[in-house]
Amino acid sequence: MNLIVAVDNNWAIGNKNKLLVSIPNDMKHFREETTGKVVVLGRKTLETFPQGLPLKNRTNIILTKNQNFKVKDAIVVHSLEDLLEELKNYESEDIYVIGGDSVYKQLLPYCNVAHVTKVDHEYAADTYFPNLDKDPAWQITAESDEQTYFDLPYQFLKYERI
Repeated sequence: MNLIVAVDNNWAIGNKNKLLVSIPNDMKHFREETTGKVVVLGRKTLETFPQGLPLKNRTNIILTKNQNFKVKDAIVVHSLEDLLEELKNYESEDIYVIGGDSVYKQLLPYCNVAHVTKVDHEYAADTYFPNLDKDPAWQITAESDEQTYFDLPYQFLKYERI
């Protein structure tokens, strides 16, 4: 299973239920990685999408404790156990965990590949991703050249579980 995330220098991922920064090339990278695949996300992350609708051209699986939550064009599950059972219907390499915070933390132990956009900046944040650089179970296996968006340097990194 994969995950895909954008982090800053402190491994922050969000503030007040919003992304820290929107970099067009990062959004393009996200689309290229996930289109035609399965995305796993939490209800709060879904609510940040345009009109709160699932992503097009993907199988959207929403993890929420809210038993009454329903959304058109998505599969809704209410526990980690139900989610893991649902994911058995798909190839592991076609599954991408896309957030938010609690979904990442619950599913990180099940992921073998992490696609990380690392933004060379420190933002005000209230939500963080575990620092894979400090986790001996993970190593960088691919990295792009440094890129810039206006004056903001960033890089695409691929981490794999050892």
